[in-house]
Amino acid sequence: MEASTAPTTAVAPPRAKRGGRARRILGQAVSTWRGKVGLGLTLAVVAVAFLGPLVGGSPLELMGAPFSPPGGEAGLLGGDALGRSVLARTLHGGWRILLVAAAATILAIAVGAIAGVVSAYRGGKTDSFIMRSVDVLLGIPQLVFVLMLLSVIGSKTWLVIFAVGISQAPQVARVLRAAAQNVSERDYVKAVAAWGVPPRVVIRRHVMPSLLSPLMVESALRLSFSIILVSGISFLGLGAHPPNPDWGVMINENRVGIAANPWGVLAPAILLAALAVGTNMFSDAIARSSLASGRAGDPSLELFVTSSTDPNDPQPLQEVPE
Repeated sequence: MEASTAPTTAVAPPRAKRGGRARRILGQAVSTWRGKVGLGLTLAVVAVAFLGPLVGGSPLELMGAPFSPPGGEAGLLGGDALGRSVLARTLHGGWRILLVAAAATILAIAVGAIAGVVSAYRGGKTDSFIMRSVDVLLGIPQLVFVLMLLSVIGSKTWLVIFAVGISQAPQVARVLRAAAQNVSERDYVKAVAAWGVPPRVVIRRHVMPSLLSPLMVESALRLSFSIILVSGISFLGLGAHPPNPDWGVMINENRVGIAANPWGVLAPAILLAALAVGTNMFSDAIARSSLASGRAGDPSLELFVTSSTDPNDPQPLQEVPE
């Protein structure tokens, strides 16, 4: 009697469930006290920035004498250098900073992630060229790089976004390259590449999903640095232009009268500090949650092979260890 052998088939690793994993990491981060405090501070400042203009009154109307004290005719927080309401200008002055910082962060993550992952996956001369370019950019202080571009080309919103994003992309590239090198050396990635799958597909479907945790941490961290940079540019007069309300501009305009009415400086400074601290704490909570979860749920471990189709042997093969 001839013995029959059941055919076995190997199946490519399934696509990582990025949305589910992101929700799990975020849920774990929010459950910690760092995550709750960081997210609370961030959401509070975001609410002030985007809901404030709906209730803040006119930020350009002259309400009283310059640097008039709080509680007078200029409103709850007094007047600024021209007698405008500090409260109204504070409520109107944050949305632009947040939008510009968010756009710069997206640009930094996109450029840095592409450069870092391609460098790690391709290796060789491509890796050397990309990383030497990154080293050159890292040698230039971020603020100096941004101010150089703005002073040469001019103060434009798109240029601020470009300058801040490109100045932070090298740090993202460094982090993502280190993480992608480990993923690129795993057997299932090499197996997929050996099947003739184009490199862009391998990177998109099998490398990038395993980098979700460092991407989330870097996004929150870069956002906090972008907020500081954008507000610093406005303080130096190369961002938003007066009389438009802006937290960085407010600090610069009212610093000369801080003794008469400190709220012109303190109100925007407190909100900027709370936003930077909140985003930093939340990024730290995400990083700790990712480390605490360990390798559980790592999409790079989701490598399975299908068992034989023999009905007498219905048990699947076990997960292949690394």
